[in-house]
Amino acid sequence: MKVGVVGLGLIGGSLGKAYRSAGVTVYGQDIDPLTTQYALMAEAIDAELTDGNIRECDLILIAVTPAEAVKWFKENAEKISGQTVVIDCCGTKRYVCSHCFPIAAEHGLTYMGGHPMAGKERGGIKHSSDDLFRDAPFILVPEHADDMELLMEVKGMLMLAGFGRVGITTAEEHDRVIAFTSQMPHLVSNGFIKSDTALADSQMISAGSYQDFTRVAYLDEKMWSELFLENRDYLTKEIDGLIGELARYRDAIADGDRGRLEQLLAEGKKCKSAVLEKCGPAQINGERN
Repeated sequence: MKVGVVGLGLIGGSLGKAYRSAGVTVYGQDIDPLTTQYALMAEAIDAELTDGNIRECDLILIAVTPAEAVKWFKENAEKISGQTVVIDCCGTKRYVCSHCFPIAAEHGLTYMGGHPMAGKERGGIKHSSDDLFRDAPFILVPEHADDMELLMEVKGMLMLAGFGRVGITTAEEHDRVIAFTSQMPHLVSNGFIKSDTALADSQMISAGSYQDFTRVAYLDEKMWSELFLENRDYLTKEIDGLIGELARYRDAIADGDRGRLEQLLAEGKKCKSAVLEKCGPAQINGERN
């Protein structure tokens, strides 16, 4: 098996290392030639992905931003074999899928949207690792979910990189859910850490909750701003909902209304219990970033 990886940052570099650890030949490329050279030296890839070997790939994973993924696929579709499966690894799906499905159809290619549900606070290939995706979920967004033979084949390809399970959804549903489960934690954490208390006190009194809550405040502003804006409808709805809930807590605290505050806290605890009962802790903690 041969895998091509486009974009050699944290995700692409980790995919390369994971597949190489599984004995798979990996070709990779990055817009920055120095990153490609580093990937070769770090043994994240076997060789550079070029026009000369791209048709050898059984699987091509595009690990760049949605706009860059569409651009790359459009420019390179005619070079790809009809036997190759192409999957993007972008954090939102509606934009990239709506553009890439027609490109694939025009060139007779197999393309699916994808989202590896794992990450780290620090990006870049220097922080990549061959175990980043161990037991992590991979979400697939096929144009049509009725070809079970193809889906099982793709699942097998992905699990070679260490993914624990492969889920199927639509681009619309993916973006609706990801606004809450991924984008909101990053956004809220990034805003929370701007407190004067965090910036002024070098030795804060804190427990694990502070570390957990601020872990994803350190993010790639260029990548995340693109993802936030592409998902602005679902994300603004989640932000408005949180602002409304925070206003209720704020008013109860400002008014010294302990009964109302206890009610609000009990409501939140009940919601958490309901989510645990429905999904279980394994699914809730499935995405590591």
